[in-house]
Amino acid sequence: MDVVDVTLMDSWAEEEFAAADLGDARRTKRLIALADTFARRPSASLPQAAQDPAMLKAAYRFFDTDAIEPDAMLASHCTATHDRCSSVPLVLAVQDTSELDWSHHPATTDLGPIHTKKHLGLLMHTTLAITPEAVPLGILQQYVWARDQTTFGELPDPHTRPFEDKESYRWAQGLKAINAAREACPTTQFVLVADAEADIYDLMVAERHAGVDLLIRAGQDRRVEHPEARRLWQALPLGTRVGKRVVHIPARDGKAARTAEVTIWFQTVILRPPQRCAKEKLTPVSLTAVWAIEETPPPGVEALEWLLLTSVAVERAAQALTVLEWYCRRWGVEIWHKTLKSGCAIETRQLETADRLRRCLALFSVIAWRVMFSTMLARAVPDVSCTAVLDTAEWQALYCHIHRTLILPGKTPGLHDAVGWIARLGGFQGRKGDGEPGVTVMWRGFQHLADLTSMYCLFRRSLNNEHVGKD
Repeated sequence: MDVVDVTLMDSWAEEEFAAADLGDARRTKRLIALADTFARRPSASLPQAAQDPAMLKAAYRFFDTDAIEPDAMLASHCTATHDRCSSVPLVLAVQDTSELDWSHHPATTDLGPIHTKKHLGLLMHTTLAITPEAVPLGILQQYVWARDQTTFGELPDPHTRPFEDKESYRWAQGLKAINAAREACPTTQFVLVADAEADIYDLMVAERHAGVDLLIRAGQDRRVEHPEARRLWQALPLGTRVGKRVVHIPARDGKAARTAEVTIWFQTVILRPPQRCAKEKLTPVSLTAVWAIEETPPPGVEALEWLLLTSVAVERAAQALTVLEWYCRRWGVEIWHKTLKSGCAIETRQLETADRLRRCLALFSVIAWRVMFSTMLARAVPDVSCTAVLDTAEWQALYCHIHRTLILPGKTPGLHDAVGWIARLGGFQGRKGDGEPGVTVMWRGFQHLADLTSMYCLFRRSLNNEHVGKD
């Protein structure tokens, strides 16, 4: 199995943010300090996490600095993400949009409507790099915007507006970021993975660098060039039947997680441009359709059906199954959203203006990635040293607490063990059948680890001073 090349580091925050060009080296140092501080207690309020009036004041001043652009904060992390991507042969670049709701903070200015005019917040579109083994390598691009309250629901028909003027253009912006990642990582293949919201013809014909492919769930019954069918769904049963495969469906929208046995077909399809785009003279596009459908769903449960359109060559059954497995990794971005909203409590932050929230969001987006990265990396490469995600004081404090000892081991613990210990701090029982710890117990555990590390450092310093006095 190919895995990311993990760089050992004294400070994860320095690794991710040291190259940030914020116009002043002191701002970059402050960003690193804030990342390190808030990552120790990701769910806590800013005053609770800072635990120091001077640090809290510095945080508020940082978020209030108009000269600091969120994109500049993320640029350094994106470069670090490219470095991790360059060590693996294949990256799934998963795109998705999420609503961030600050309606419960009505005094915050410059927010916009999200799903209704009464609900105010920001929209966030992120491209997250994930390995086929589900390890998140980092953020490749993030676009955050507020809708205009005066034009919400009043804009002309989207079919009559240029692609660049639509909100859907964010998918093309994500593709540009993936093209840039390919330039930075010329030996890595990138596959854009997205749900049915990305079923946009302009995106399918947009420029893609060599080594960049598409994997998009179809949401429209498009016209096709086919000898026996006029529409996409009509052509599906005419393809090659692969067989059956069991897929896991995570819990979502109040529905419990479950497994589904799906039957899979695949075939090459040629999609015709939408008739409304006749003036643009767009060309047909040839893709492979991988169709997975649950033929016998449980009683009262809606059948699972995925129609996946990909530019990846699919000529054999094994390749079709691989494409299906890649699409299942799209849930990784949903886990990251959950980590950001619940684990980092981003929607509870009260910073009075949308610009301040954007800077805070850029910081906590990376913190949320770090929590998820630690969790998933431990599953993919359990034997790697825990210093891949923990600094020396953290793992030593963790080890001493778990083993109730002051004697350190002769060898640094492995990451899988360390993550299990952090999860125990967060309430993970580790009983038979519990499986691997998830991000929820991990972000809880990181908060307890911060307190343990502080006490450990004070205790060690006290012991050292005591020995010096005796000498």
